[in-house]
Amino acid sequence: MRIEVTIAKTTALPAGALDALANELSRRINSQFPDRDGAVSVRYAANNNLSVIGGIKEDKDRISEILQETWESADDWFITD
Repeated sequence: MRIEVTIAKTTALPAGALDALANELSRRINSQFPDRDGAVSVRYAANNNLSVIGGIKEDKDRISEILQETWESADDWFITD
């Protein structure tokens, strides 16, 4: 299963935020789907989007929830220097 998250270029994020989001999202997804090898990529693009390649609809729905939870809890796991 491959997960691609794109964030609109117009979204202002601190330095290192994309890598930190990818790492935290990978950790959370791998804990929910331990039997699947999930590659997560996060990058800037024209629009916000979530693509789940190789998963069923229920997987995408759960991954969307995990992404929302991860984004909303960024103050807990994203530390700026």
